[in-house]
Amino acid sequence: METNYGILSLLPILLTIGLAIKTRKVIVSLLAGVFTGVLILVGGNPMTAVTTLLKDFVLAQLLDSYNAGVILLLVFIGGFVTLVEKSGAAETLNRSVAKIINNRHKTQIAAWIGGIIVFFSDLGTPLIVGPVFTPLFKKMRISKEKLAWILDTTASPVCILIPFIGWGVYSMGLIQTELDALNITHITDFNAFVSAIPFQFYAILSLLLVPIVAISGREFSAMAKAEQRAMQGVFSTLEDGVEERQEMILNNDASPLLLLIPLLVLFVTLFGLLIPQGFPFTPVPGSAFRISLMTGYLFGAISLILLMKFFKLKSLSDGISMYISGCGKLFDVIMMLVLAWSLSSAGKLLGTSSYIVQLAQDNIPAWSIPAIIFLIAALISFSTGTSWGTFAIMMPIAIPMAIALGAPLYVTIAAVLSGGLFGDHCSPVSDTTILSATGATCGLIDHVKTQLPYALITGSISLMGFVIAGIYESVIVTLLCILMLIAVYYALSKTKIGTKIANLTIEEIENLERLESAK
Repeated sequence: METNYGILSLLPILLTIGLAIKTRKVIVSLLAGVFTGVLILVGGNPMTAVTTLLKDFVLAQLLDSYNAGVILLLVFIGGFVTLVEKSGAAETLNRSVAKIINNRHKTQIAAWIGGIIVFFSDLGTPLIVGPVFTPLFKKMRISKEKLAWILDTTASPVCILIPFIGWGVYSMGLIQTELDALNITHITDFNAFVSAIPFQFYAILSLLLVPIVAISGREFSAMAKAEQRAMQGVFSTLEDGVEERQEMILNNDASPLLLLIPLLVLFVTLFGLLIPQGFPFTPVPGSAFRISLMTGYLFGAISLILLMKFFKLKSLSDGISMYISGCGKLFDVIMMLVLAWSLSSAGKLLGTSSYIVQLAQDNIPAWSIPAIIFLIAALISFSTGTSWGTFAIMMPIAIPMAIALGAPLYVTIAAVLSGGLFGDHCSPVSDTTILSATGATCGLIDHVKTQLPYALITGSISLMGFVIAGIYESVIVTLLCILMLIAVYYALSKTKIGTKIANLTIEEIENLERLESAK
């Protein structure tokens, strides 16, 4: 039975947020928050708090059948993604795509498509797509800053829209915990996540901004200056050692089939198991969905190991070793998820959500909750550099508030995801920000300075979208945000690289280089 400890119930979550912002160590912050909550529950005895934390919270979360299924699925995903990254399959597929590019427009669009193709790994996108397009971007006189922005924009924003990869599985795990705590049985984690997708304004707008910029040839702020320098043959530099790091993931002997066949096997297995159960017209139990995903990822991994043996890239033993090592790759994420579940459980016993709702009931209108959640999530993720940690902190607050105060649930869930993404995109300490700069061989600060104005455009429009969607929950709001994005970008991008320059082909650029060399 939930007991309300009053203002004391806020201490664990406030401590978690404060430490996360101060230290940028989300696991440590979550652990401190959970321990504080348990300490309050047991009456202040530290030793009892430790044993209770391990037995009744951490171990209880691991023994829960739903949680165990999510953890096991993340293990399967980690193994599959590691095989894809180390085989060089995605990199080879991107090289094949790059062969049909012949002007600056197509180069940027191709990099955008390449990032979308590598949808299964936000960290893999910059290190797979980046090395493929870096030489081509330089040849086409497109700045490294532009490539870094495209890599960053096709990493997390793509992953957060897909329910059957690590991002979706992790988010659904957090959502289901709150639905169970509120005894909501008519909504599943999968339905909630999918229903929130149209309202993930930041991810959708970020992805659409890339082709808008590429096709229009218009730039503004620091990116315009970077593009002008690149057209003059001046590119930013990066620290020594990065090129060597990139070369480690390249495999010139790999075939695009190494990626295409395992993905085909994955999807055929997944939908082959789900369709007989009525998917997508009939809701499929979450356990059946997770089992289907595990089977798909397992069969996909097996097919990739066999293909690496067939193409004489790796032995079966090496492939199996790579897979096993990859299975432990998401250990930090699993730790974060278990602690987030534990924090949510402690908060339920403390009555945290009830107390927050009581405070908000007469002071915060329901329509404003998605916008407020978006801003708080953006602040936390900017300060900590992590989207996933932000989701873990904010989801236990957002869902109970939405249910109790009558705010649109799916819009509120989307606000948590969009806010976490927005802050992470702007943060110089984010892993995807750092890796995107690395993949493009671009200076980190150069990448942050050039990406920030674009992120602020999409973030500001997203905030407006959450205000409107808080009042009127409809996909029409998403369409309105897209129109606002196009209008605002065209209004701000007064600097135009020029249609003539933007349409230059490889041959024309080579002629330009010869003329410059002759001078």
